[in-house]
Amino acid sequence: MHPTPDPRRLAAFDSYLDSAVREMLRNDRRTAGLAVDVRFDQGVAHLTGDLASHHELLLLRRLIGQFAGVHGVWDRVRVAGREPVVLDLGCGDTTQYHTNIGVDRRPAKAVAVLADLRQGLPFADDSADRIFTVHVLEHLPDYLPLLDECHRVLRPDGVLHLMAPWWRHVNAVADPTHLRLFDVQTVKGICSRSDGSPQWSPLHVSCDGASVLADLAMSRFFA
Repeated sequence: MHPTPDPRRLAAFDSYLDSAVREMLRNDRRTAGLAVDVRFDQGVAHLTGDLASHHELLLLRRLIGQFAGVHGVWDRVRVAGREPVVLDLGCGDTTQYHTNIGVDRRPAKAVAVLADLRQGLPFADDSADRIFTVHVLEHLPDYLPLLDECHRVLRPDGVLHLMAPWWRHVNAVADPTHLRLFDVQTVKGICSRSDGSPQWSPLHVSCDGASVLADLAMSRFFA
């Protein structure tokens, strides 16, 4: 089993990434002038601001994701003036961003929509820009139907943010409600299913020593 990463080391590395990525945004000709800001928290980049197109946002995801130590790229960026519609599945009392739409099967402080994630999502096709599944999938006996539902609900340029305990960390096995174990290779398996299910493409996949993180895009966006 692996210990929890040292918070002081994480904070110092976040500070380095803040500076390095902001320097890139200022000086790379592809990103100079883009109205975005970035903040890091435990290796996850949080983007805010305004962009003209989804292709600009995809470019930023790729450039920021190339920095060593980046574990994910999350955003609340407005594209073409429109606020993103973001679902936060299994949120309980806390959503990842205060503007996210919290979804859970039990009433809680952050829950806006009651739904049993094992029974599908009560949202229309192509209706969300981002979906968060943060420490949710490991509680489900079969999470693949939920991933298929996320694929249905996301817009073609949408992104699914996945986070789950890494199988070698004590947190993965200490909670008796955890039914599934995760590794980076698990995400590879999700993206290589050949059973006719909806297809995902990995924008970023990482492990921070405690959790597996992945940003997954709709494969049809790259077709």
